[in-house]
Amino acid sequence: MDSPGAAPGEPPGTSPETWIRVTVARRFPHARIDGLAALKGDASTRRFWRVTLAATPSAMPSGGNPSDEARSADHPPRSAIAIDLGPDDLPLYARTLKLIAEPLAEPPWLNLQRLLAAIGAPVPALYTADVRARMLLVEDVGDLPLFEAATRGHAGDLYRLAADALLTLHLDGTRRLDDRCIASRVAYDERLFRWELEQFVEFGARAAAPAADPAALAPELDRLAAHLGRLPRVLAHRDYHGHNLFVQTAPDGAPHLRMIDFQDALMAPAAQDLAVLLTTRDAARIITPVIERRVLDYYFAARIRRGAPAALAHDEFIASYRLCVLQHALKVIGRFVVLERSGKPGYAIYIPYAIAQARRALAELGDYPKLHAAFGA
Repeated sequence: MDSPGAAPGEPPGTSPETWIRVTVARRFPHARIDGLAALKGDASTRRFWRVTLAATPSAMPSGGNPSDEARSADHPPRSAIAIDLGPDDLPLYARTLKLIAEPLAEPPWLNLQRLLAAIGAPVPALYTADVRARMLLVEDVGDLPLFEAATRGHAGDLYRLAADALLTLHLDGTRRLDDRCIASRVAYDERLFRWELEQFVEFGARAAAPAADPAALAPELDRLAAHLGRLPRVLAHRDYHGHNLFVQTAPDGAPHLRMIDFQDALMAPAAQDLAVLLTTRDAARIITPVIERRVLDYYFAARIRRGAPAALAHDEFIASYRLCVLQHALKVIGRFVVLERSGKPGYAIYIPYAIAQARRALAELGDYPKLHAAFGA
């Protein structure tokens, strides 16, 4: 399948490094590779490299006005990111629950990037896609994650920028969505919410609440998933946290954000993205209750200003957020235990933060007595 920026497929078995060298030579003929560095990924099977480029002496093609692609080729970026998409197009939950038929017409990254770029979401530009090699060459959005930038100050302002970018996705993306976009066919519904909680039952409950009987928690987890599954849905990122957003500085010195890791976008309650943004991992180090409430109120008011349907009243929206915080905290407790046991260290340090978020949500919800007792909330 061809797409804008598509490259002739390299022969099977071509190494990523060879693919990068060949692709850069084709896409940016007036550049040379000055450096190639593997980047640390997260828990997925995708791999990433930062390709540092240097322009070589050249002249603009003569005759006529050069196309945008010709200008880009003649004036290459300082760097680009190469992505190995890995063996699977769909995440584990989508494959396990058979949420969408395979094989797909194209990798989800390409499918979502096309829609998100069209609505003005701050996603990386695509330079080259080689579907056969399962490799992409895309714009480098920098190396300053939102979370790290916020530790240096102005956390409230930066996270309001994140809420603005989220509004583009939730409102403009939902309005423009049609069945050509894979996200329109995948819902964060009761079944998926409940499936995610199974790792908490099997692995996380003992770590978070050693005295708890996991089986006794099942009815409340069922009820939590059912409540979340009834909430209105929007086009959602699903993994919208401070390490998937990057801060860049405009020429006037103002910060603006760029968004990555959007390939698993789906239809979900709006509060799910906000819960991930404001509470995931160690976000509590910088997101105080005051900042949290200001970002939530800002998001809710901005929806109204932009003419979005009032699907939930303000108090209902805040309650939906608390439910999403609770579900997300329980999910990641189990997920982090599994990652540590599977030889991917570095996640255990976040479990105490997730436990604290679960306790806080339970205390604020005033419901789920067995979970409340298990966590001592």
